[in-house]
Amino acid sequence: MLNLVLFGPPGAGKGTQSEKLIAKYQLVHVSTGDLFRAHVKGETELGKKVSQLLADGELVPDAITIAMLEEEVDKNPDAKGFVFDGFPRTVPQAIELDLFLERKGSKIAGVIALDVDQDELTKRIAERHKVSGRPDDDAEKLKKRISEYFDKTIHVLPYYEEQGKLNKVNGIGEIETVYNDLCAVIDQYKV
Repeated sequence: MLNLVLFGPPGAGKGTQSEKLIAKYQLVHVSTGDLFRAHVKGETELGKKVSQLLADGELVPDAITIAMLEEEVDKNPDAKGFVFDGFPRTVPQAIELDLFLERKGSKIAGVIALDVDQDELTKRIAERHKVSGRPDDDAEKLKKRISEYFDKTIHVLPYYEEQGKLNKVNGIGEIETVYNDLCAVIDQYKV
């Protein structure tokens, strides 16, 4: 099973690249952000809890995030693998993901971090906000999300680096160029 973590700050291109990778490698996309938005839109109990947190640009507590992720993985027992997008965001989440996959007889094959500087991120998300109107993309919440990433989430990378699973890809450039660079890394995992 080819399980990948696509890592990067808000606006790095994780969603765009995930779509292309899913099509090529026939993987299931698990985006915690998409899961949260679906629960919010469906006004589920979980969605009501998550709604205020997302609107404030806060991270959803680990227990809620992990339960949702496990539920989503369990819905796809015949998957060839998964692309985890936006998860894990903390070392405890990374440990829980490893334990969960181990119980299923699987593991993370690799973690790919999209490197994008803060100026480019701000530009991309401002553009995305004009098109999508996502509430978590407004200027103040964006600053908080990017800060959260660089203050907290980025510390997950050494956890995977110690396991020899971390690769970094330049996330600035043409979408196809970044995609080709990602595929070159992923093809090494499949050997």
